[in-house]
Amino acid sequence: MATPSHPPSDVRDTDLAIIGMACRFPGAYDPEIFWEQLRQGGESIRFFSEEELEQPDPALRNHPAYVKAGAVISDIEQFDARFFGYSPSEAALLDPQQRLFLECAWEALERAGVVPEQFAGRIGVFAGAGLNSYLINQVAVERPFAETTLAATQAVLANSHDFLPTRVSYKLNLRGPSVNVQTACSTGLVAVHLAGQSLLVGECEVALAGSASIAVPQQMGYLFEEGMVQSSDGHCRPFDAQAEGTIFGNGVGVVALKLLSQALVDGDPVIAVIRGSAINNDGAKKVSFTAPSIQGQARVIADALAVAEVDARTVSYVEAHGTGTKLGDPAELAGLHQAFRQRSGGGELPRHTCAIGSVKSNIGHLNETAGIAGLIKTALMLQHGELVPTLHITTPNPLFDFAQGPFVLQTRREPWVGRRDGSGRIVRRAGVSSFGMGGTNAHAVLEEAPVPVVGVQGVERPLHLLTLAAKDAQALADYAKRYATWLEAHPEADLGDASYTSHVGRSHFAHRLSLVAGSVAELQARLAEVSNSLAPRSVLRAPALPAPRLAFLFTGQGAQYAGMGQELYATQPTFRAAIDRCAELLAGQMDRPLLELLNDPEAIDRTEYTQPALFTLEYALATLWQSWGVQPELLIGHSVGELVAACVAGVFSLEDGLKLVAARGRLMGALPQDGAMVAI
Repeated sequence: MATPSHPPSDVRDTDLAIIGMACRFPGAYDPEIFWEQLRQGGESIRFFSEEELEQPDPALRNHPAYVKAGAVISDIEQFDARFFGYSPSEAALLDPQQRLFLECAWEALERAGVVPEQFAGRIGVFAGAGLNSYLINQVAVERPFAETTLAATQAVLANSHDFLPTRVSYKLNLRGPSVNVQTACSTGLVAVHLAGQSLLVGECEVALAGSASIAVPQQMGYLFEEGMVQSSDGHCRPFDAQAEGTIFGNGVGVVALKLLSQALVDGDPVIAVIRGSAINNDGAKKVSFTAPSIQGQARVIADALAVAEVDARTVSYVEAHGTGTKLGDPAELAGLHQAFRQRSGGGELPRHTCAIGSVKSNIGHLNETAGIAGLIKTALMLQHGELVPTLHITTPNPLFDFAQGPFVLQTRREPWVGRRDGSGRIVRRAGVSSFGMGGTNAHAVLEEAPVPVVGVQGVERPLHLLTLAAKDAQALADYAKRYATWLEAHPEADLGDASYTSHVGRSHFAHRLSLVAGSVAELQARLAEVSNSLAPRSVLRAPALPAPRLAFLFTGQGAQYAGMGQELYATQPTFRAAIDRCAELLAGQMDRPLLELLNDPEAIDRTEYTQPALFTLEYALATLWQSWGVQPELLIGHSVGELVAACVAGVFSLEDGLKLVAARGRLMGALPQDGAMVAI
């Protein structure tokens, strides 16, 4: 297990870690499916049959320029209302953007191993949503809500995007900043920037950032109009000579962020690093309110590179805004080229050293979610060390001279080699751009995660305990099945790490399952078996009662035996460290080393040795249980166990406790052994 005690020396105080991600994108219900879709060069645009098309106007349906295509999220109605404490009627009133964002927020935290009710710090939420068409097209049609003030208020609370982040904070009991973000197409990436700033100033210790954009009904299509932003055939062709527009779609994306230095100390799963980010606005010096600004985009990219303290020549990939418009794409590339020249000394840039791509060719333009989709794609590429293809590129757009610049269009899947930085190491770095209509621009500079520091390993445990929990029996069965499927696909998984995460990085709900296994294959087989039957002996339904008070009871002399704690000493670093510390403190108090005595069958029963040996073992056991999160309210002891209880309670220090028990052992050992009962 990677368990660094401190971050590497080259980690900056301003570096951020992406420690969890969740998404609902067209054709992809989670990051794993999304990654496979990207690797395979998949496109998730759907072309609707006459039966599927949800356009009621026959004049539009039959228009020769009507494009019957869209980027659709499947099963948006499948919301687990009971899990979040909603009644069916409340859930039906709730905007799907709010529903799916709430699910993704929970999932991102779970993937990060952050349990809100157990996390001691503050968790912030920074998010925005798209225009709510659900209220107009569904709620208002099915249930006119203006009849009463209460009904109108309920409809507004369930559908206004003002309440997207605060709903998450309320439902998950998050106490950090909860901020609504609205900057049109750049909303998702602006939310990431603001979340990072909140982390850096200490307003929260973990931050969720993302956005949602879902238009209802989804299967509408659109009317192509020459000169407008939407394409004529339902495909987006970023940077291609035939580019004529984009296709808008639906999506939800959330990332969980933490300071990189703290994430490494905590052993969090670092997917990628955000070295720096910046936001700005174009101002008025452009053709129109909706037009892009080369200068504005160049400034925000240069600012982000400056914050990241990165030479542009070390950046080997840029996930562009890339909407596939004839003029927008060349303008973006011109701004990017200008920023790269500024952040590399102003000279000529080496040719074809930085790949360019856009996820919009795969899943369309997801409106407010476009920037977070690009960020998640780039983080996945950094995590897996691969560049994935941008689709529909045949001939590069002739309005930008690719031959003379550093950029090359990424049209195939290949290993991501990276570039050499100032220190001589080869590193994968990327930029992510997102530009909002109205001029709010955002850019982030990402880097691959540092290689984790591997902690000292003892002998591997022969068996591990996996604990799973859910809010009802069916959900528990589904959870066990998903876990079995994941293990089947990842036979190389570390069983100890998986078991540890399932115990401390997940919420413990009422329906619980525990399994003991000695290998990944054995655990996978047992999970597959119980997911179909959930044998009653394997499942515990915990009562909805307050947690019982817990006491540690420390035994007295007579429980000792040679080799006690030997397996724990070999396999548990926390237990071993406590034993070693006691042995060090006892070195001047006894005539033989403690570790030697613990394994000597004759010496262990001599009172002068038994007393300090039992004290040490019981103290180390208490330390181990507490490191697992098991905290006693009461401490009870018998004989020498009373001294251990007092030490664990803080009545006296470990050093004083060991001096006392060593002296006690010598005194008891010196007493006449004639069968007389002596209480000490």
